[in-house]
Amino acid sequence: MCAEAARRFLDERQPPTPCLVVDTDVVAQRAAAFRAAFPRALIRYAVKANPAPPVLDTLVAAGFGFDVAGPAELALCLERGADPADLAYGNTIKKPADIAYAYAQGVREFTSDAEDDVDNLARHAPGALVSIRIRADTPDSVTPFGRKFGCEPAQALDLLQRAAAQGLRPGLACHVGSQQPDLGAWDVAVVTAAKIAADAGGVVRLNLGGGFATAYRDDVPPLEAYARTIAAALDAHFPGHPDLLLEPGRAIVADAGLLRTEVVLVARRPPDERRWVYLDIGRYNGLAEAENEAIAYRFEPVDDRGGPSGPVVLAGPTCDGDDVLYQRTPYELPLSVRAGDRFDLPGTGAYTASYASVGFNGIEPLRTYCVGRYGDA
Repeated sequence: MCAEAARRFLDERQPPTPCLVVDTDVVAQRAAAFRAAFPRALIRYAVKANPAPPVLDTLVAAGFGFDVAGPAELALCLERGADPADLAYGNTIKKPADIAYAYAQGVREFTSDAEDDVDNLARHAPGALVSIRIRADTPDSVTPFGRKFGCEPAQALDLLQRAAAQGLRPGLACHVGSQQPDLGAWDVAVVTAAKIAADAGGVVRLNLGGGFATAYRDDVPPLEAYARTIAAALDAHFPGHPDLLLEPGRAIVADAGLLRTEVVLVARRPPDERRWVYLDIGRYNGLAEAENEAIAYRFEPVDDRGGPSGPVVLAGPTCDGDDVLYQRTPYELPLSVRAGDRFDLPGTGAYTASYASVGFNGIEPLRTYCVGRYGDA
C-alpha cells in the first residue's frame, strides 16, 4: 500500500529525482500491526532495512528494540534513544573489538554460528545470551542467504554446549530467507530448532529472524497468517517453548516508502523489439534488490498521457553493463513514454536507500525524505 502522504509530498515539493519518501505514520501502523500479530514476542527491527533516524525514532516510540549488524548501527540506535537492553547483535560475522564495544555499550544478546566467534563472545561478552544460528532445509525465499550463514544441526548442538560451558546463555536462531512467501518455511525452522533444543536440554531463546514478505507485484500471505503458522508450529513441536524473538525489517518499513524516478532515455536496440527505458535510478543507487530480478517493483506513471502500452526493458543510468533492472521479467509501459516522464515505485521503503552506493559513477546516495509525525522533511 502506497503512503499517500509521501505522494503528496512529492507532488507538492517536486524534489529532484531519484528520491525516496518514507511516511513514518505508516511505519508506526506497521509496527502496531506486528505487535498485535505477535503480542508475546520480543521484536527487534532490522536496522539494515532502513536506518533513517525518523524511522528509528518512530520505532523507539512504539517500544521496539533493534537488530544491529555492527558498531555504526548500534551507535545510531543508542543516539536515537534505544535501550541497549533492547538491542540484539544479529550479525554472526564480527571482530572481537566489535563484540567488546557492543558489550561495553550494554548489549547482552548476540547471534553466532562458528567456534571462534563463540569463543570471542565468551571472552569479550561474558554471560551474554548467544543464539546459535542454524541452517534449516526450508524452501528458497525470493532472496535466499545460501550457505553464508548458519550451521548444520550437529554442529549447532556442539556450539550450544561450547557456549554453555563458557558461561554463555544458549539460544537458537534460524532465518528462513528474506521475502519468504512460503508459510511452511517457518514450520520447518521450528521443527529443526525444537529437535536441537531437546538434544541440548533446552534453550532460553528462539530467534526466528525476519523474512515476512511484502506485496510488490505478487500477493503474499497476510501478517496474521505468518503469526498463526508460527504459533501452531511452536505449540506442536516446541512445548514450553523459550522466549520468541523476531527481527522484521521489510515488513515494517517497505510499505511506508515511495520512490520517484525519471526517464533519462528511451532507445531501440534491434533485434530486440522492446524499447529500452533508461531511468535515473538503477541497481547502484537504490534498486539493488533488482539483482537477478529478485524483487519486481511496481512502476506507476506520474505523467500519464494515456494510450496503449508495450513491452520494455528497464535499465539504470550508470555505465556498468550489469545495471539492467528487468530484462526477463515482463514489464509494459505506455508507448508514449519519453525522457522526462516520471514513475512512482510504491513499497520501496526497505533495502533501497540503505543499499545505495556512496558514489558509483559520481551518483550521490539516494536522497531520502521522511514525512509524518516523526518526519524530518
